[in-house]
Amino acid sequence: MQKLLLPFLLLAVTIAFGQSKYMTKSGSMSFEASQPSFEPIEATHSAVSALLNADTGELAVLALVRGFRFPLALMEEHFNENYIESHQYPKTSFKGSILNFDSNALSNQPRTVQLTGELSMHGVTKLISVSATITKSDEQITLTSSFSVKTSDFGIKIPSLVRKQIDENVQVEVSLPLQRKQ
Repeated sequence: MQKLLLPFLLLAVTIAFGQSKYMTKSGSMSFEASQPSFEPIEATHSAVSALLNADTGELAVLALVRGFRFPLALMEEHFNENYIESHQYPKTSFKGSILNFDSNALSNQPRTVQLTGELSMHGVTKLISVSATITKSDEQITLTSSFSVKTSDFGIKIPSLVRKQIDENVQVEVSLPLQRKQ
């Protein structure tokens, strides 16, 4: 009897812990660093990965830098080779939590929450705190955020030749449609 009970308990614990995880591999992220009256500097990424622990509010987000797509191939090449140096710094990530997170309070009505944690990009890690909007419908939690980062905070140098064209304050938009992990 005890031999049958142990596998059953392990399965029950695995199922119970699995119920509190939400994930995506199809989140989106975009950024815009344009200066007025110059060509738009913007890119999108549609394969951002994220994992949310709905019991604790812990959140991890990962984007491969080479996944950003620009309107012009030359912009994409300059971004990867000259600015973000994706060969040396291949990913950007966030690891933190949603403050005062309560999964039972989630609904299809948008609620503003505070995200706090470490943003890592271009070999530099900074503590950030940003607001986000969260909703829940059926088996999906959607988290969206819009915030600004400074290129100089992450050691990203903008050559003087194009400094007037690229804004040092980069506007970032993130949308994470997180599905219950099976």
